[in-house]
Amino acid sequence: MRRIFSIIFMFVVFMCLFTVPAFAAIGETPAKQQQVVNVAHRGASGHAPENTMAAFEKAFEMKSDYIEIDVQMTKDGELIAIHDTTVDRTTNGMGFVGDFTLEEIQQLDAGSWFDEEFAGEQIPTFEEIVDKYRGKVGLLIELKSPELYPGVEEKVADVLTERNMHRPNNNKVIIQSFNHESVQRSKELLPNIPHGVLAGMNWAEVTDEQLQEFAAYADYFNPNRNFVDEELVERVHRSGMEIYAYTVREQKHADELFEAGVDGIITDFPEYVYDFPGQN
Repeated sequence: MRRIFSIIFMFVVFMCLFTVPAFAAIGETPAKQQQVVNVAHRGASGHAPENTMAAFEKAFEMKSDYIEIDVQMTKDGELIAIHDTTVDRTTNGMGFVGDFTLEEIQQLDAGSWFDEEFAGEQIPTFEEIVDKYRGKVGLLIELKSPELYPGVEEKVADVLTERNMHRPNNNKVIIQSFNHESVQRSKELLPNIPHGVLAGMNWAEVTDEQLQEFAAYADYFNPNRNFVDEELVERVHRSGMEIYAYTVREQKHADELFEAGVDGIITDFPEYVYDFPGQN
């Protein structure tokens, strides 16, 4: 019996000596295996027609961290979710968004262009989206072409304030725009809500001084993925901002952004972000 115990003891020692390194390797967490915020671009727009309740619901089902919403305004001053300044591409109608009343714009079919499965999808109101998803998923609100809609910043602020969302305690509301003056106006109205500046390819050579200027009123610098690299990410972080890059439509582009160390990825396909090592 003593001999059996000795054999078992020797076997355990042997296994520990030769397997501890393997266990350690499994448990290692490389610096770049950080959690990347998963932002569903216009909802899960790779799976359902963009900026519709179907796309937002799909993003929610896929457990996205945020849904990104493009906000514009109708002729009668109602806030709606649509990307283009015309309805031509994503509905069966034609004309500028600002020339339609809410009643007129909600008569349009915003789903058939994507797939007949979504025939009859409407362009939703901003309030409808907020009321359905607040507290359930983060809201990344983009003020789309705000220069066309005087007062849109105030209207968005009113919607959030009426729902007591102007003092978020969970960092689940962010407002952004390509129009940086609009971002500044919105930040003045909603100082407790994080804001971001969107940056197209014209900002590919952004300087440290410009980043510092943005950081005076913005919490995020959200650039086109095509000019994002590790060096830019480090500079944005040094300025005190986070960086969410857009728009990912291929897995390889998500992988590149992950390696660059971005804080968030704005994607049509939320599943691409969940494919990273260390995610979820």
